[in-house]
Amino acid sequence: MNLRRRHKEGAEVSTESLNDIMFFLLLFFLILSTLVNPSVIKVNLPSSKNTQQIDMKPIPLVVTKERNYFLNNQPVELSNLETAIQAAVAPMKEPSIILQIDNTLSVQDLVDVMQIGAKLKVKMVLGTKPPNA
Repeated sequence: MNLRRRHKEGAEVSTESLNDIMFFLLLFFLILSTLVNPSVIKVNLPSSKNTQQIDMKPIPLVVTKERNYFLNNQPVELSNLETAIQAAVAPMKEPSIILQIDNTLSVQDLVDVMQIGAKLKVKMVLGTKPPNA
């Protein structure tokens, strides 16, 4: 009778390549996390892609860099802008205005016009140009 123990080899898991895999995963997630929010500091407005089409016929309101206001291609003074907008949107069921403001003007100029629209309960959309235009 042979009572010797058999020497079984233990199961091994090779972890030599695990360090390389973890390194590549770390690099992948670091690069991916910087691409998630690429424009944290850089701001290039007002240009955008054509992503949404508006079905209704909005009224164009253009503000030039000299602060000249044009509603439906008609010149309007800033003091008369509220009454002109009110008269233009009166026959509309859901009034909307496309605001095309020069990008050299200050944010305050934009806010002044948008406050008039908010007061009159008019939907205002900021018109932008495509990036290649």
